[in-house]
Amino acid sequence: MQLELGTRDGGVTLRVHVKPRASRARVVGIRAGAVEVAVCAAPVEGAANAALIEVLAEALAVRRGDITVVSGQHSRAKVVFVDGASTEHVTARLSLCEVQ
Repeated sequence: MQLELGTRDGGVTLRVHVKPRASRARVVGIRAGAVEVAVCAAPVEGAANAALIEVLAEALAVRRGDITVVSGQHSRAKVVFVDGASTEHVTARLSLCEVQ
């Protein structure tokens, strides 16, 4: 499946589908053009969003402060902005995380 990325303001936007309350936090793969991310946190008071940012920061090798949830704060379907990243960097890093 092809990852759908956008560029704006010196960074990359990507769609994310979050799976809260997972047994293990990780990037699961690509589904319908979005990155599927499992997080251990429950979707309460921003805990799942914070966990999402942590998982993505590690997977993309960027600082947590470089990642912002720009839409879908209260939804499983989100759009995330990665400041200072290129589409090539994001694609390469996420391809390393995909489960076969």
